[in-house]
Amino acid sequence: MILHGYFRSSAAYRTRIALNLKGVAYEQHAVDLRTGAQRSEAFLKLNPQGLVPALEVTTDSGGAVITQSTAILEWLDETHPEPPLMPTDAFGRAQVRGMIGLIASDIHPLNNLRVLTALRGTFGADQAQIDAWAGGWMVPGFQALSALTQAQGAGWLHGDAPTLADCYLIPQLYSARRFNVDLTPFPALTAIEDRALAHPAFAAAHPDRQPDAD
Repeated sequence: MILHGYFRSSAAYRTRIALNLKGVAYEQHAVDLRTGAQRSEAFLKLNPQGLVPALEVTTDSGGAVITQSTAILEWLDETHPEPPLMPTDAFGRAQVRGMIGLIASDIHPLNNLRVLTALRGTFGADQAQIDAWAGGWMVPGFQALSALTQAQGAGWLHGDAPTLADCYLIPQLYSARRFNVDLTPFPALTAIEDRALAHPAFAAAHPDRQPDAD
């Protein structure tokens, strides 16, 4: 497998975590979002949307590319079932998908590079305003996640073992720190983060440990 990503991309980060949890070997090809490498002709052939990650895989019918981290993570859990990253019961899976949607749809898109570039370039936002923007969307999401995990969690966001929801949470907490979001009101989430960062699969996926980190 070849993972095309960027060390600081939340979506690429969550994909690395899942690959590591599954024990899947993969190569990394860096796509430097700062230089616009995602808009190169070569990369657009892989992912016409021009976003990371993109995962090149081998299937029964030959090579293929999977885009969008949610699709990649679900494919990984279906094709590499051990260890499972979704609960065994339908209601538990629905709860995990709800947490995933909260992060992937309601928090992350509002602090990704495209949005921040528009805020700076189109609206002239400075870094303090960028931080306030990002925090304004993250904090309500973290408040909801805290309530959900206090009801459903037992050491992780849902239950007593990592799920796909934790693959989404840890990169979002990393992003929160980049934007100076105060995480002290969310001890349940930071306790999960501490547990995750002590886990080899999560630790190896950290942005600071990637080949293209600077």
